[in-house]
Amino acid sequence: MTTQLTPAQHAILAHAHQHTEGKITWFPENIKGGARQKVIDGLFKRTLITYDGKDWFVAAEGYEALGVPRKAPITSNALDEVIEAATDAKPRSRDNSKQAQVIAMLKRPEGATIPQICEATGWQQHTVRGTFAGAFKKKLGLEITSTKEAGGQRIYRVA
Repeated sequence: MTTQLTPAQHAILAHAHQHTEGKITWFPENIKGGARQKVIDGLFKRTLITYDGKDWFVAAEGYEALGVPRKAPITSNALDEVIEAATDAKPRSRDNSKQAQVIAMLKRPEGATIPQICEATGWQQHTVRGTFAGAFKKKLGLEITSTKEAGGQRIYRVA
């Protein structure tokens, strides 16, 4: 059974095969910003591409989906590097997303401060506050409580 590719996926894989020896370097004009990451995530989840720790490359399954042979055989050293990189790079899922990470921090008995969440996620303070109000309270229905000890920082928890 052949893997069905979207037109964007086909264009990205075909370009990598034809122009960059399998390295993913080009995206169609209409795929920018976050959409590029979604395409990469989709290709990775379907094992059509692989990550070597620095760059994305068409995987054997990607060449098979295109119906073309690999341009060069993979060496055992290169394969070892790809396997090592794949075991180090954990694909993002709902269970290990930044949002899940923040919820876990808020569920701890000691809760979390906004600076702690900023450090853990790389988000800015306004993003954390917006996530509390939007994603957590409105969309997920979580009740976020906060307390502040005299002279201390405000601590947030999931009630």
